[in-house]
Amino acid sequence: MFVFNLAARSTHRRLVALLLVVVSMLGGCANVYLDNGVREVPVSEYRRPADPHPTQVMFEFQTRGVSNASATALLRSQVIEQISGSGLFAQVSDQYKPGGAMLSLTINNIPLSDDAFLKGFVTGLTFGLAGNQVGDGYVCTIKYTGPGGAAPLTKSTRHAIYTTVGAAGAPSNGTKVPDIPTAVTTMARQAISNVLLDLSMDPMFQP
Repeated sequence: MFVFNLAARSTHRRLVALLLVVVSMLGGCANVYLDNGVREVPVSEYRRPADPHPTQVMFEFQTRGVSNASATALLRSQVIEQISGSGLFAQVSDQYKPGGAMLSLTINNIPLSDDAFLKGFVTGLTFGLAGNQVGDGYVCTIKYTGPGGAAPLTKSTRHAIYTTVGAAGAPSNGTKVPDIPTAVTTMARQAISNVLLDLSMDPMFQP
């Protein structure tokens, strides 16, 4: 639950805080699902530039648009490794390179509903008989500025993580994962792969 609090401080945080005792009473029956509408795009599907540029990468995880330093630190190495391994850039670094490009990537965690606390409270009162589901949305946005101050290119995609507690069934659009850390890291990897694909296919990205 510690990693969960770092990576998704939003509606889920209040729900899980309230339900820690309830979940233990119910034998740990909280289940986590990834929205299955977002697939991970293999790098083989990217359109690689003939002359890739060295690129400075800046990454930030946000919670409702506010910087979340802990979650940023948690995911930064994974994000940098994925961008570097995409083959779209000659060199990836957090430092500016003369004549290089700049890429900023944000993942903003936003609640999909505002009634998670009430749902958790009802579940607790009924000892799990009233199952509930809450969802966290994630907006992944990439902004690329080519060498020489070219007009920036912006690409965005959405993802979601669902948590069910009590007698709630599995969401029809969700794929079950073992735990929250797995859900968050997989969500980030899948979302980033899609914005990188969109960037690679943009004619303005190709030199």
